[in-house]
Amino acid sequence: QVQLAESGGGLVQAGGSLRLSCAASGRTFSSYAMGWFRQAPGKEREFVARISPPGVVTYYANSVKGRFTISRDNAKNMVYLQMNSLKPEDTAVYYCAARYGSGSMYVNQYPHWGQGTQVTVSS
Repeated sequence: QVQLAESGGGLVQAGGSLRLSCAASGRTFSSYAMGWFRQAPGKEREFVARISPPGVVTYYANSVKGRFTISRDNAKNMVYLQMNSLKPEDTAVYYCAARYGSGSMYVNQYPHWGQGTQVTVSS
C-alpha cells in the first residue's frame, strides 16, 4: 500500500511557475509508476504527466508538453511537477497517483491517489 500527499499549489499569475510535490509512503516506491492528473470545476479528471518507476521514461498531455516537467527522487520517495508558463486554463485541483509497475494515462488504472492541491492561475 502507498499513501500520497501533494503540496505546492497556490495562486499564480499567468506566465508564472509553480512546483508541485508529492510525498509517498512505503518501502517499494521505486516499483511504482507515478502520474499527475488534474480536475477543473465541472470537468472530468484528466491526465497531465507520468513517469516510469526508475524515472527514465516520461509522457505528457499535449496541453502541457514543453511547459511542465515531471521528475522523481526515489531515495526521498518524492515526485514533482514543475509547471512553467502557466495559463488560466491550467487552473484545477492537481492529484498525484501511483500504479505498481508500468504507467498509464488512464485515471481508472491508478489505485492510489492523494487528496489533491489547488492550482489557480489568474489572467
